[in-house]
Amino acid sequence: MGKKTNLTGLSRFLPQDFINPNATSLSEKPQNQSGSTKKRKTDTHVPVRTKYDATALVPHYTTTHEVPENLQKYFSQRKRYFSLYDQGCLLDEEGWYSVTPENIAVQIADRCRCDTILDSFCGVGGNAIAFAKTCEHVIALDISPTRLALARHNAAIYGVADRIEFILADYISFANAYLSRPHSTRNIDVVFLSPPWGGPGYISPSENHASADNNVDFQDELEAHSQYSLSRIQPIHGADLFRLTKRISDNIAYFLPRNTDLNEISALGLLEKDEGVTPDDKPQMIEVEEEWMGSKLKALTCYFGGLVAGQEHVF
Repeated sequence: MGKKTNLTGLSRFLPQDFINPNATSLSEKPQNQSGSTKKRKTDTHVPVRTKYDATALVPHYTTTHEVPENLQKYFSQRKRYFSLYDQGCLLDEEGWYSVTPENIAVQIADRCRCDTILDSFCGVGGNAIAFAKTCEHVIALDISPTRLALARHNAAIYGVADRIEFILADYISFANAYLSRPHSTRNIDVVFLSPPWGGPGYISPSENHASADNNVDFQDELEAHSQYSLSRIQPIHGADLFRLTKRISDNIAYFLPRNTDLNEISALGLLEKDEGVTPDDKPQMIEVEEEWMGSKLKALTCYFGGLVAGQEHVF
């Protein structure tokens, strides 16, 4: 697996113990594993039409006055979410507040280079599109047929839809089915976890998020005095989600809120210890990368296994 040493994020390292992987493989063949991808080039703002056109599912906003009030602050960031937004990229309401900004998705994809990567909560496809440019094959899951159709629509605009296998499924069921399959020829090398954080008010620990969601200064002040717990991850506790995923691959990229409790992240390394580990074995590490957009910290990406810088030999 190719690795690059020039990391653009600010990283912290935490000690961790690992278990050995207990993964099986998919037996299905990807639709296309040939050659490199081609990035769509265009200088027109007319939306691109493809065979995966999903324009009937959600509106493509072009001006602020078309956008519902609760989405206007996200619409102003549309080119950060998708640089080709004007070519017809589509987002549903959840997609507007949950999609990974494109530059961050590209940074994560560069770290996750491999043959086969599983994007377990693909949403409208921001990360899956970036992965399709650095990995041979992307498996993209989502429980919403609308979001899955939007993801494929957006991937077609970027010219990478043929490198992504879109599957309508919830991750928990998929993971359990994958682990129950007999051993076959193709493994999942890396799993990207970007589960729901609890909606746009995830910063606030209270049930009423209205003031925090609508007041940026208040949100930042609140965040400074609160920490995000993995217990708020959906659909199951974030630690249980990690435990399940680690049975598929040790190589995990976990995308989490910027105020996640680092003690909880460190504790993930103590889950499901391998009984074969001896005291002489060197502890492995967790790398916590801060994802910045300009002067704003947006999220954390926690890398495990062979994705950790300097620990590629365990991939």
